[in-house]
Parts: sequence; structure tokens; C-alpha cells
Amino acid sequence: MVAMENLIAKAEILVESLPYIRNFAGKIFIIKYGGQAMVDEELKKKVIVDIVLLKYIGINPVLVHGGGKEITVWSEKMGLKPSFSQGLRVTDPETMELAEMVLSGKVNRQIVSLINHEGGKAIGINGRDANLLMGRRLPPRKVSIEGKEETVDLGLVGEITAVNPEIIYSLIHQNYIPIVSSIGIDSHTGEGLNINADAVAGELAASLAAEKLIFLTDVEGIMADPSGNREKLISTLDRKAAAEMKEDGRISAGMIPKVESCLKALDNGVSRTHIIDGRITHSLLLEIFTNKGIGTMVVE
Repeated sequence: MVAMENLIAKAEILVESLPYIRNFAGKIFIIKYGGQAMVDEELKKKVIVDIVLLKYIGINPVLVHGGGKEITVWSEKMGLKPSFSQGLRVTDPETMELAEMVLSGKVNRQIVSLINHEGGKAIGINGRDANLLMGRRLPPRKVSIEGKEETVDLGLVGEITAVNPEIIYSLIHQNYIPIVSSIGIDSHTGEGLNINADAVAGELAASLAAEKLIFLTDVEGIMADPSGNREKLISTLDRKAAAEMKEDGRISAGMIPKVESCLKALDNGVSRTHIIDGRITHSLLLEIFTNKGIGTMVVE
């Protein structure tokens, strides 16, 4: 009897997901893949399976990834001392070369292999391919270091100025899952640029008029209380509240580019944006296919 009840419960979950499957069929979802979900082997496998499932039921996932920790590891292996300014990697030509090797040659290929192994069809690309992500170097900026104001040049760190999404549309049309590493190309010099992966996800979502932009993170979502009290999770955050929370410091550090990317995507026709906990098993499916969902949805 208990076994039958469990089976019925599973069937009810499938029924609950039916309206979402119907509404999202054929739509593009941009998924920023990062945090523990990229590191922990068990979590990694479950995220990959979820993404393959999305493709099989008619949704078109596009994965965007960075790999800052991997770059740091390989920098140290190669005898290059990583340098940061207020959380941003200072990227000289040697570090840029290494970043491209790690992101496009190692991290990207691993994700592609995992998806293909689970029955999907993935192809890895970066911003150089078909001029997907055109950009420019960030100008030197003034920062306060030990109470002194100094000018810091981040080197080959860039921001996106234009997205040419034709290659993404072409891969989707051919039933592939595009895996995009966060390397751009300088529109003036042709040099590679190290671009924040959160920003890449937001720009791609805007350019592709995606249905959803989803960030997998290592936190439950955005908290009203910076101490991390789970009961203070904000389920829905609008633009005005986001600005206030940035001003008073409750949204800070790595959460800032995620929220800004969500708002940029909303400005350009993306229907829904989400910041969810990638450490939760099947967090993508819980967010997309259940009535309650998890994490924080950022709205206008």
C-alpha cells in the first residue's frame, strides 16, 4: 500500500509539471552554471542530467560557465601568481592565454563530455566563435588600497558591447545544447577578453530573448538578513528593492553582477530571472516545474 502511495505521489508530480512543460516547450533558458554544482561530482552529475532532461522535453537550455577557481589552480601550477583587485582578476596577456586554455580547453570540454555521456548533444563554444561576444577592455579605475587611492589597470578584462547570437540559434536549430565559456573578443584589437560569466549570461539572455535566466549559486537566494537566516529568504525581488539592498550592502560582492544581469535581461524581454541554490539536488527542476519553486525570482 505504501509503495502504491509513493507511485501515485510521483505521478502527481508529473501532472503538476505538465502546464510548465507545455508553456516552456521551444523556449530558450540561459543557465549560468557555477559554484559547488560545478565542483561536487554528485551535484555535477545531477545538474547535467537535469539539463539533458530539459532538452528532451522540448526546452532549449544554453549553459554559460566561468571557472575562476580552475584558473587560479592552473596559474599556481604554471608559476603565475594570481592578482586581484576588489574581487576582479588582473589579466595580463600570459594570464589571458592561460584563462582561454582552462575555460575553453578544459572546463568547457568536460561539461560537453558529461552532457554527451548522459545522452545529450552538446557543443562547446566561446565568445571568439562567430564573433559571438564582442567587447572592449575595462578602462583603468581608481580604487582605495590601504586608505590610499590608486589607479588599477585590470588588463584584458572586458565588458560586452555586442552579441551576435546566430551561432546559438543555429546550434539550437540542430538540436544541440550550446556550452558557452566566458571569453570575449576585443572588437578593435581582436584580443581575447576575460569577461564575468554572470554578465555573459545576462547579455546572452537579453540577446536571445530567453524565456528564463537562471543562476546556480552557493546560496539559497537573496536574503533580507545578511546573516543568512533561511527564514529571511526573499522569494521575489523587484528593481527598487534591489537598488536599496545594494545601497545598504545587503547585496554585495558576487551577488551584484548576478542581480544586475537579471535586471538587464528583464529590460530586454526576458520573462523570468532566478537566483537559486545549486547545492540542492535537482534545484533546476524544482524551480522550473513546481508551483512553489525555490530561491529568489528577480522581477521589474
